[in-house]
Amino acid sequence: MRTALFLSIAVLFVGILPAQTKIDDDLSPALLNAKKGIYWALTNIPIKKTKIENDLVANDKLYASVKLQKEIGGIRIESTGFSESISITIIVYRSYDNLKKDGYIKKIEEPEIE
Repeated sequence: MRTALFLSIAVLFVGILPAQTKIDDDLSPALLNAKKGIYWALTNIPIKKTKIENDLVANDKLYASVKLQKEIGGIRIESTGFSESISITIIVYRSYDNLKKDGYIKKIEEPEIE
């Protein structure tokens, strides 16, 4: 009885593993493109503007859509990466102290948020 139960669970997992691998393979390019959007935003933090939005496009393909917004105490970056019919959104919050420490900004200027 235990052997039959074990075999049925093993067969179930063996059938699921290729499907999970396929999903992981499909998600990886979209996740990579979302990360590229985060890196782009970190290297393009505006000095005077409190908000920027940009699409990363190459070879007539949309790779990522990026939104950066300055907030009190730091910034908020939202990056959506695309790959075929899949999109993945990453939201990152970084404090001004960490941005300065990591070299992304030279001085801390709190924005005037209305």
